[in-house]
Amino acid sequence: MRPHRSKSLQSNTLAGWLMSGPALLLITLFLIVPFLLAFWFSFTNQRLISPNPTQFVGTSNFEQLLGVGALVLEPEKAEDGSLVVSDSGELSYPRVRDFTRNNPDFQHLNGMREWFGWDWGNSKVLVLARDLVFMKALTNTLFFVAVVAPLQSIIALLLALMINQKLRGINIFRTVYFMPVVVSIVVVSLLWRFIYDGRSGLLNNLLQFLSFGHFQPIDWLGNPDTAMWAIIVMSIWQAVGFHMVIWLAGLQNIPLTLYEAADIEGASSWQKFRFVTWPGLRNTAVLILVVITMQAFALFAQIDVMTNGGPLDSTQTLVFQAVQRGYEQQNIAGGSAISVLLFLMVLTISLVQRYVTRER
Repeated sequence: MRPHRSKSLQSNTLAGWLMSGPALLLITLFLIVPFLLAFWFSFTNQRLISPNPTQFVGTSNFEQLLGVGALVLEPEKAEDGSLVVSDSGELSYPRVRDFTRNNPDFQHLNGMREWFGWDWGNSKVLVLARDLVFMKALTNTLFFVAVVAPLQSIIALLLALMINQKLRGINIFRTVYFMPVVVSIVVVSLLWRFIYDGRSGLLNNLLQFLSFGHFQPIDWLGNPDTAMWAIIVMSIWQAVGFHMVIWLAGLQNIPLTLYEAADIEGASSWQKFRFVTWPGLRNTAVLILVVITMQAFALFAQIDVMTNGGPLDSTQTLVFQAVQRGYEQQNIAGGSAISVLLFLMVLTISLVQRYVTRER
């Protein structure tokens, strides 16, 4: 019997490897190999099309992306020692480029551009960045994640609690809330671009109607102050149904006997949510938080279709920058470096989330 079992086990193992072989091959070719190549290219000067051979440049790509510095500018003074004041009554300061170029002590800041700053008495403190567009993409991405992750998870949970009722026609609401998920993100982005149109968009027309014509139309996607918020609202609307379904699955896995016991004890609706529902959703909450964070960091299609990174780089994101540099600018090394940094950021945040939300 043992030889027969051994041959049967070997046969089943061989059959399993043969059936999983095509999938493993595709995963290796389209996931593992590009992943490893991205790491290698990030340490080189690889171009998409170039007659020059590829050279190993070490961490220069990362130094270019992450290069930041601080500078304190003193106001300009006239020959008599008085402060130079412009026609508008503001103090005059030297140009950053001229200051760093003409002062040997600040040569390491040469080539950097002003990122942000603040006044400190008569002086002006400036934070400089070697790659200003990347820094804007980094801050925009982090802001998008910080806003979308909690809002989307909370709204999805509220929707799941609403549709987790035994009411007639509840499946209609489940379908309606889930419909945006199955529509292509490109189609959704085009639709919302028309909604946000500054001239005859649906949103401006609706607000004008509700305000009896007093509302002044806004170019939602053409204004740096509103463009990212417009993307955030659209993204939450499009993906909230997917996470609602995950919350709903978690709610339906909580035993009804726990709610019956809570009713016998006279627990209120809030007490049942706090002591029964939420503890039962702990694992679901961890999954939701990790999935939303990963999806938020991968923001690309909405930006590509609706704003193309503008206006004034106010909607630049890491993935959009990686694609733009890698293919439009043919800078494979720069795009790979951004991809590596994005991978490390997502991995770190996911591990922190897992550690904070672990079962104690």
